[in-house]
Amino acid sequence: MTTGSGVLAVPPLTEWDPTSHNQSRLGHTLPGRLENGISFTTGPFNDQTFTQHPPPRATHTQSPDTLGVIHTALETDGRSLVQPFPVPPVTTTAAVFASRTAVISAKPRPSSTTNSTRHYFARRAPMIDQTEVFRPVATTPPPSNILWREDHPVQRLNIAHQNSPLSTNKFYANLFLGSQNQGVWCHPYSLTWSKGTQNARSWGMVISHIDADQRVFGPRDTEIPGSPVKFSINPVAVQSIILSAAELGDSTVLTTDSLKSFSANANLLPYAGSSSKITFPLIQGMGFVTGVYTNLQPVVQSSVFFRSVSSGSVSRNGVWKYQITLEDNKHWLLYAVPSNGQDPQLSLVSDTELKGIPNWSGYIQVAKNPAASSGEYIHDNAAGVYPVAMDITASTFSQTGTYRFQWTKAGLIGVNAPKLLMYALPHHIESLAGPTPFAVTPLRLQTTTKGIATAVIADYWTLVEPSLPVDMEFAPWNGSLPQGQRSAKLPLPAAAINTIKPIAASEIQQNMDNQTNLDSMYFSGKALSKFATLVYTVHEMLNEPDLARLGLGQLKLAFARFSTNQQFYPLVYDTAWSGIVSSGAYITGNPVQDFGNTCYNDHHFHYAYFIHAAAIIAYLDPHWLALNKEFVNILVRDAANPSTADTYFPFSRMFDWFHGHSWAKGLFESADGKDEESSSEDAFFTYAIKMWGRVIGDKSMEARGNLMLAIMSRTLRNYFLLQDDNANQPREFVGNKVTGIKLIYPVSPHQLFENKVDATTYFGINVEYVHG
Repeated sequence: MTTGSGVLAVPPLTEWDPTSHNQSRLGHTLPGRLENGISFTTGPFNDQTFTQHPPPRATHTQSPDTLGVIHTALETDGRSLVQPFPVPPVTTTAAVFASRTAVISAKPRPSSTTNSTRHYFARRAPMIDQTEVFRPVATTPPPSNILWREDHPVQRLNIAHQNSPLSTNKFYANLFLGSQNQGVWCHPYSLTWSKGTQNARSWGMVISHIDADQRVFGPRDTEIPGSPVKFSINPVAVQSIILSAAELGDSTVLTTDSLKSFSANANLLPYAGSSSKITFPLIQGMGFVTGVYTNLQPVVQSSVFFRSVSSGSVSRNGVWKYQITLEDNKHWLLYAVPSNGQDPQLSLVSDTELKGIPNWSGYIQVAKNPAASSGEYIHDNAAGVYPVAMDITASTFSQTGTYRFQWTKAGLIGVNAPKLLMYALPHHIESLAGPTPFAVTPLRLQTTTKGIATAVIADYWTLVEPSLPVDMEFAPWNGSLPQGQRSAKLPLPAAAINTIKPIAASEIQQNMDNQTNLDSMYFSGKALSKFATLVYTVHEMLNEPDLARLGLGQLKLAFARFSTNQQFYPLVYDTAWSGIVSSGAYITGNPVQDFGNTCYNDHHFHYAYFIHAAAIIAYLDPHWLALNKEFVNILVRDAANPSTADTYFPFSRMFDWFHGHSWAKGLFESADGKDEESSSEDAFFTYAIKMWGRVIGDKSMEARGNLMLAIMSRTLRNYFLLQDDNANQPREFVGNKVTGIKLIYPVSPHQLFENKVDATTYFGINVEYVHG
């Protein structure tokens, strides 16, 4: 029912009574049991309702699998164990240079005297006009001095051809990596290809949801006040519900198609090339897990074991409904929508399997119901439609940024089609605006690492960030001050200048070329950014233009090695995954060379330092842009392409606009999903984009950086930087204050997986590493 305002009126939530699992939610079970363990019931609908119980086994050789698997060790596949601190310069060898020659031809460097003594300090007021955020940076091919390669070391596994670039760092990447049977976290649900494992021996798609009381905690860290636990991990491989088919077996093939920034299709085929399949449209926040069947006999399974299944219809024509209680006392809802109106006739044939009729086409939707009749009411009113894609639009005006998620839906669409049930994360709920807050329901489900998700019934959300950091520039900035006073080069006291000046004079004469000529984009970029900050400080804070000019000349020469692509491992354009990558792994055969850059690890970390250094150089000498803008823009486009009109790179490779932060892990299979082990470098990348956009006059890029920084300020507070009252991470863990940390210039970053939070680092467990 709806109220006069058109808002769904939801009865108050109540809790399931775990002792009443033999009662149907559609009616009351009558005494007695019919043949095959089916109990006849009556319900509020015109159709009769039946409750099925598994037939008794002569002997039980198996027990319900309710615990899953816990990965307590830090997963280091695809991760370098090298400490991310400055290292001595690398000595190049003739052999390495010979390898380089096979990758790319040498190009002349710009003259060292080009505009080296001209400095411009153009300043403008922060933009106040409305700016569309997702305009393309460029749509041209990569610079000619970057060679193209088709032989990326990670092959595209069972991915259907698509004309648009493939995303590498998104939530669904496990579907086409390695064994293809690691989890995909859509929040609040996760999905995993079963591949014949556990009690059900299924080859279908596992649907799992983990409650807070299922978490496993590590030992207490007695070195930290309050002795918080060292990690919080959610079990994987809890096979609550499995959508499968009788035809699926050991010849089953998992393929993917329509890979976009927020969604993908996973397909299970009985064998390669089969026209019969189950397609799972996967999208972040989806309220139902939907399996679209094409000419198969549907099978629904559980390794947790079915306790009872009640069946009946819902008020919407053409939708068959089943209520499922598992042996862990968890309650699920299943809705079947046939393409021809044919009843799927799902019958409980064992405690692990429901089986339908052969040659069935349609779709089955599954959702966990934590809230008895109220939760059932919400699901009933949303069943029958599902999202297949999501688009994002955004704009800024003055200090306010507005962005919108708009879903494309399928199923029972039409004039009276239900609205989508989508789950919002805590940071979404904080920033919902316009009509969206009125679509929020009381239905909530736990997520693995992002607190409690809240169901919203709407086809789009509007979200607002009211305090963009538009006045943030290169100078020190204090966000706690009022707008207009937060960024200023306040005169330093004479005593401070007298102390800093001789040190700066010494440091600016260091051999910048020597410290940046390394075999790592990461370490080289950090050094360039460090020296750029030094040059800016000398010129702007110490007011020593001659000394700054000396450093700027060195800095330009050091940067030219990279803009002309003559560094130790030159960059290449990878046509398989559509990105700019280091040639390091091609040459050495080591996929984690330079922290896995070739395989798309950490591009936002690595390229941030180059973009930041370039922004400062261009700020001090705008004429420098003529020879270097294209190179810097290609780094921006690789890691943060803002438009599908740019067909050379996927949209927003690193930054996840749904989660509000980036994912660092690239093309490496991961049992605990993607991770973001350096939130500060993520923020620094966004800051670098903002400032690069500012100096080159790209208002859309600057606005995008401002909006991303505002969103990250919200998400870091909610999920990474833990105040005492943080409600999104387990209270046993909050005392760590951070969700795992690496100490990296310029500020201390933090680590979080899709499935766990772990107060450690890839390179050591020292307290000073974890807490900076």
